[in-house]
Amino acid sequence: MKRETAANFIKGAKHGLPIGLGYFAVSFSLGITARNAGMTAFQGLMISLLNNASAGEYAGISAIRTQAPYLELVFLILITNARYFLMSCALSQRLAPGTPWYHRMLIGFDITDEIFGIGVTHPYPLPPAYMYGGFSTTIPMWALGTMFGVIAGNILPAVAVTALSAAIYGMFIAVVIPPARKDRVILILVAISFAVSGLVSLIPLFAGMSESLRIILLTLVISCAAALIRPVTEEQEGRA
Repeated sequence: MKRETAANFIKGAKHGLPIGLGYFAVSFSLGITARNAGMTAFQGLMISLLNNASAGEYAGISAIRTQAPYLELVFLILITNARYFLMSCALSQRLAPGTPWYHRMLIGFDITDEIFGIGVTHPYPLPPAYMYGGFSTTIPMWALGTMFGVIAGNILPAVAVTALSAAIYGMFIAVVIPPARKDRVILILVAISFAVSGLVSLIPLFAGMSESLRIILLTLVISCAAALIRPVTEEQEGRA
């Protein structure tokens, strides 16, 4: 049994290593953002160890930079990371029925999009050791990338820091473009989101709101409107 557990852990670590290398590159630019928000290298390390989500971390760091109230910060992170609730529920169905609750909790805590991908494609039943192996080579790389990004931001010239600060936006564009090219509805929603986000900042009623509160409201309104106008059909769910 121990030999099987060790084998599953090593297998998960091997599958997670390429993901971890990608995480290091992405979180490096996130570290630049954290540095611009006034965070130290240790704070950058800890925030990435405890919150394994690129969009969620960026939203949280941006809220911290603008000194948003704690309640806004909580709701912003909750909404940005809401998809992980669904991923956790789906992945829990891949675990053996007798899997202890603490394994389920730990696996749910560290789920990311890519880790979910290797977990959901693993043959049933999914061993917890496999997931822990995946975490062992991804989460540390994500956290170290953020830490080194903060350190680099303190050492590099201002011009280089400004250039690296834009890299995080390239990551988000890379996430949005592929699904937008496949689905015209997503493309339209992305365009509407950009347009509405720019317009509300010019409206006096919304201009006085904090950036994080505007993001919360826009996310809720646009996503709910899209779900009502163009709900996902059972056929589309099957293809997904």
